[in-house]
Amino acid sequence: MIQARLHDDSLLDVTVQGDGPAVLLPVNTAVVEGEAAEQMRAWGADPALGHTLAARLADAGLRVIAADYEGHLDLHPKPHTLTAANVAADLLAVADAAGAERFAYYGYSWLALAGLQLALRTDRLWALAMGGYPALGGPYAEMLAVTRTAHRMALAARDRQPGPAAEPTPGDWDSVEFTRTPDQTQQYVTLYESLEDFDDQAALDRLAVPRLVFAGAKDNITYGPKWDDAYVPIAERVEEHRAELVARGWRVELIPDADHMSAMQVGTVLPILEPWLTSHRPGR
Repeated sequence: MIQARLHDDSLLDVTVQGDGPAVLLPVNTAVVEGEAAEQMRAWGADPALGHTLAARLADAGLRVIAADYEGHLDLHPKPHTLTAANVAADLLAVADAAGAERFAYYGYSWLALAGLQLALRTDRLWALAMGGYPALGGPYAEMLAVTRTAHRMALAARDRQPGPAAEPTPGDWDSVEFTRTPDQTQQYVTLYESLEDFDDQAALDRLAVPRLVFAGAKDNITYGPKWDDAYVPIAERVEEHRAELVARGWRVELIPDADHMSAMQVGTVLPILEPWLTSHRPGR
């Protein structure tokens, strides 16, 4: 088993499959089964998403380096050190563990944000693909507010006497009993606080590798009262800056009728990502 040593000295399992130019995917390649899989499907998630994505890209002639970074953070939270710089360092450590000097990167949602931070801190990428997070006009302030609310809820849940949990309604996040720990939520507060002064407009001038950003056309997230009625514009920001991004050399896609969950599914992602990666692979 290959393992990457992260910034806090913890170890992250890394898998490699396929031959060809390397692409780093921060995904879980294990297939979730049983009751956990049924719960994932009820909420619109795919229990085999990472597995299928890695396998299909490997079949397309790429060397896929995969590591479940988000799952690792759930088990080994880094409440005071998960800064943008350390996230980028962790992703480089994954590439190093797999012996990849040059590699492409694809991440979705906050892991797309992580890819942008990685691309700004290394010259080792041959392509950057971001899904479900704007490359320009990113909702950094909005996500800082959401993560601070989540942390406040985690602290309240820790201090509250446990009682019978109500059955959540799939799709209704306000109906979900909050079970995250304060350390798990604090690490994302730390991440977004480290980005409070980040100027993505200026940062994009420093990127020259092939770049792709996509999102669901309905991917604007409205939270309920438990979350202070927060609103996170994703599709709106992608559309707002589409012309400028295209002028800067980005490929920009808005997927009709797709929201944050549906736009991350393999059947939606692969028709965009696979031909784009293969068309930009080194040596072509």
